[in-house]
Amino acid sequence: MAKKVVASLQKKEGRVYTKCIKMVKSDKTGAYAFQEEIVHVDNLKSFFAD
Repeated sequence: MAKKVVASLQKKEGRVYTKCIKMVKSDKTGAYAFQEEIVHVDNLKSFFAD
């Protein structure tokens, strides 16, 4: 089963997206939380700029 998932991510269409994780600080509590998103490769800089 895992081989099918890995194989599907290796297709040409799957390489233009990546999973991004960044830490975001809450204004109310000051605690940090993780924001995860699957982003197109062309939009990586705008995801991390915010």
